[in-house]
Amino acid sequence: MNLNFNCSLAEHYSSLSQKIRVMSEAWLADNMYCPVCGHPRISHLGNNRPVADFLCESCHEIFELKSKMGSYGEKINDGAYSTTIERITSNTNPSLFVLRYTVDYEVSGLVLVPRFFFVPEIIEKRKPLKPDARRAGWTGCNILFGCIPSQGRISIIQDRNIADKSDVLSAYRRLAQLERESLESRGWLLDVLNCVNEIKTTEFTLKDVYQFVDILSQKHPYNNNVEPKIRQQLQLLRDKGFIEFLSPGHYRKLS
Repeated sequence: MNLNFNCSLAEHYSSLSQKIRVMSEAWLADNMYCPVCGHPRISHLGNNRPVADFLCESCHEIFELKSKMGSYGEKINDGAYSTTIERITSNTNPSLFVLRYTVDYEVSGLVLVPRFFFVPEIIEKRKPLKPDARRAGWTGCNILFGCIPSQGRISIIQDRNIADKSDVLSAYRRLAQLERESLESRGWLLDVLNCVNEIKTTEFTLKDVYQFVDILSQKHPYNNNVEPKIRQQLQLLRDKGFIEFLSPGHYRKLS
């Protein structure tokens, strides 16, 4: 895997964002396999597609690419708010590659966020453009990258170190066990997983998770049975091998 962008591809572009788009998309098409099925290549779908950038022709999984210089940060700039929400709530929403690059146009990091880790709550609506703007009224959004559970960020490249393909495929298969069709079920699972991640110790109790009841009640105002819902999600995380049951009300996080 060559970690350098092909800078010659951007010679005819004046905008930095256009240059990065062209170089990063070409890099991904040339170097990335499908992290879902292992097919050796994913195909670029061309420009002017608001939903997805790449397709695996073997398993038909679709992917979007976002690129950032430096650290991933807490937020990632995305496109139109309405389009993003429509995508997330559809049955064909893409998984997301987030690529980090250096000032020298070298890939320093790449993570994959599977599509079933996206819920509307992690999309932040930005203010509409002012009336005197060229696209007056247009409303963009940010992906709240920091709100995605750490388990939902599969590391493919970290600090220029490339993960084994088999490890990436294994990580995706493990996460696929958490896929839920309904947005409500998906939201509950991810919220409880984030709560578990917030607990500093490896071993924890049900009482520790109950400390987040008020937060979860605010996120799910139409549910009047938050504590039973927490227990249900912990059981699911246990059954899927993300936490271990030690004794009644006691658990251990599993890596």
